[in-house]
Amino acid sequence: MWPNDRILALFGIELPIVQAPMAGSTGFEMAVAVSEAGGLGSLPCALLSVEQARSELDIIQRQTSRPINVNFFCHQPPRVDPGREARWRRRLESYFVELGLDSNAPFPSANRAPFDEKMCDLIMEFKPVVVSFHFGLPEKNLLARVRSAGAKIISSATTVDEARWLEDRGCDAIVAQGYEAGGHRGVFLTEDVFTQVGTMALVPQVVDAVKVPVIAAGGIADARGIVAAFALGAAAVQIGTAYLLCPEAKTSRAYRLALKSARDNETAVTNVITGRPARGIVNRLVREVGPMSDVAPDFPLAAAALAPLRAKAEMAGSGDFSPWWAGQAVRLSRELPAAELTKRLAAETQEKLKSL
Repeated sequence: MWPNDRILALFGIELPIVQAPMAGSTGFEMAVAVSEAGGLGSLPCALLSVEQARSELDIIQRQTSRPINVNFFCHQPPRVDPGREARWRRRLESYFVELGLDSNAPFPSANRAPFDEKMCDLIMEFKPVVVSFHFGLPEKNLLARVRSAGAKIISSATTVDEARWLEDRGCDAIVAQGYEAGGHRGVFLTEDVFTQVGTMALVPQVVDAVKVPVIAAGGIADARGIVAAFALGAAAVQIGTAYLLCPEAKTSRAYRLALKSARDNETAVTNVITGRPARGIVNRLVREVGPMSDVAPDFPLAAAALAPLRAKAEMAGSGDFSPWWAGQAVRLSRELPAAELTKRLAAETQEKLKSL
């Protein structure tokens, strides 16, 4: 028995654990493993083409009949600002020279597209149990189509106002993303990340403000965090960083080494990697250009500009320009298969609950 079973009933899952959809770091392998273990596995589609997403969903459908969450970004297209992009190019020029790259070469195109009609067609075709969004929600017609496919709709809120906004627009559950969380902040009603709220303070305020079930996220990596989330009124937790050391994760060897050695104070929220605030392990670029910079162009143009630097550095085993996303509880991560980690988290939480 769990203290709150609203998410279990809503999604049809056994364990109140949602694997965070971490674009670039997880795919069908992780989603299937977590769902087969009783949690809610998630497939991030923000970096996938329609063809790639279809391939992943087809494999998932063949390997499990358990509920799956399919996740999308729904950001606004970046503003065209040649002056700002020129300033960003100048700011990065010394790194291009250092690595022997042409700083005047055209930057590759950005590959982070917001949720659109073609991706919505995939949802209509595969009909996943849960569809989640980051950076708000897509426009009304797309949202209506997702709902007509029978999907439960969830999105991330970083403030009480965002949570209310999401509930008013029909979200079935809300992920309350505390400031400790790794990866991109789900902010969409404000650009001020300096007043963002931590998980301990955010979750109970969101629970009090909305009627739909709340999923706690940010700094939760073991049974202690899950128990705390239930005490704050959450009906489930979303866990990301703790899964990055699983063999199913697509994290590189250098990324894994960084995760294993990171200390509690070695992550920061920065916009210099992609153009949007996101928490990751502090690297050279974040130290020297960020963490926050008003020169960085809009998401995802900053990442496109960094692509040549990142590729050259990673060939040498360096993460100087890499998006090594991680939350503040990174030191609590364990190297276990995703299914085993999910089951252990649930069992250890039950034991912790009994001891209280």
